[in-house]
Amino acid sequence: MVERIEGRVWLFGDNVDTDQIIPAEYLVTGDMNELAQHAFERVRPGFSSGVEEGDLIVAGENFGCGSSREHAPRALIGAGVSCVIAKSFARIFYRNSINIGLPVVECDVQTGDGDRVEVDFKKGRIRNLTTGVGYDFPSMPPFVLRLVESGGLISYVKKQLAEGGRA
Repeated sequence: MVERIEGRVWLFGDNVDTDQIIPAEYLVTGDMNELAQHAFERVRPGFSSGVEEGDLIVAGENFGCGSSREHAPRALIGAGVSCVIAKSFARIFYRNSINIGLPVVECDVQTGDGDRVEVDFKKGRIRNLTTGVGYDFPSMPPFVLRLVESGGLISYVKKQLAEGGRA
């Protein structure tokens, strides 16, 4: 089970909308890797070429506002983002992220661009490894962790049905 991750921070502000995450003209594909090539291209050029597997996004309030498209969290997964931490999320982005396997955490975390951060989902603890400062958040329920680890809701249900269990 995914319990803990560590990665480098990409810092964003408030009200980052889904059009900023992935511009509308790229919505003709659902391919995560192709979407990843255009993530944040208008607001943070160089993101797609600089982001590395396991990096995290830390943002302010209302991350993922705007259109209710799954393409935004899919682009982030394709780019290698392991988690998004924000003061608050647009509800549909939050739910879409969990449904496709991207961990999201609501917490007011103070970091700098490039800081290293550790997230312990089970304990509900974030630690900025660069500054040594820690933050608490409500731990994720085991069911949500299983969804994320399975790659999202559809993958989870398929696995359960294949194993003869109930979805």
